[in-house]
Amino acid sequence: MISLPPSERDLHAYVDHQLLDSDRRVLETYLAAHPDVAAQVHAWQQDAQLLRAALGGALQQPANPQLDPAQIRQRLKHQSRRHFATAAVLLVAVSLGGVGGWQAREATQPPLVPMADAMQAYRLFAQDGVLPADYHVQDGGSMQAWLDRYFHQASRLPDLSSAGYAPVSGRLLTTDQGAAAMVLYEDQQGRRVSFYIRPPGPDNGFLPRGSRSADGLLAEYWSGGGYNYAMVSPVDQPTPALQKL
Repeated sequence: MISLPPSERDLHAYVDHQLLDSDRRVLETYLAAHPDVAAQVHAWQQDAQLLRAALGGALQQPANPQLDPAQIRQRLKHQSRRHFATAAVLLVAVSLGGVGGWQAREATQPPLVPMADAMQAYRLFAQDGVLPADYHVQDGGSMQAWLDRYFHQASRLPDLSSAGYAPVSGRLLTTDQGAAAMVLYEDQQGRRVSFYIRPPGPDNGFLPRGSRSADGLLAEYWSGGGYNYAMVSPVDQPTPALQKL
């Protein structure tokens, strides 16, 4: 039983001859009293007639089982299952490849060397001078006060005055673990050494006292006060003060 005013679904059912006789008569009475709705229904009826005429030849042909709705649904179900299985295989392959790739990366990646960033900072600021300093002693104040603004409870700056070195400038840097800084020392001959401070490395790794050399530079490193430190100087420029740190 349709309701009035009829829904669009009811109107399409009327055009497609899908209504019961009783509902069809009720709807025809309604259309007679509503010419605007009747005009829309008449246009749909014309469209349906044109469509039937265009498909007339195809409708006379034998039924194609490939176009049967049940067959179509069955094929889609099988295709969906195959696609899901293929996706699962690809996921497993990618996962295994990722694990294998990561293990290969771990095996081929060179081990981390202590305070390599300290030596790199020396190359950039003390040797090449490609980047400007963030703080100069002649700006006023002291290098220690400048450093204390960024590193709480850190060890004091090394006093290298007995070897003729004095701090002249500082540069703030960043690491994956947080802020770092390099303080540059110079002597009267323009020779340079640097003090480097940074948070501990991954997994809160602190350093035992030690040293290493690479590419003409010597780094002496240690930890204390929650930070890692290094003094960096050219290998051919040893200073007595550095040996005592």
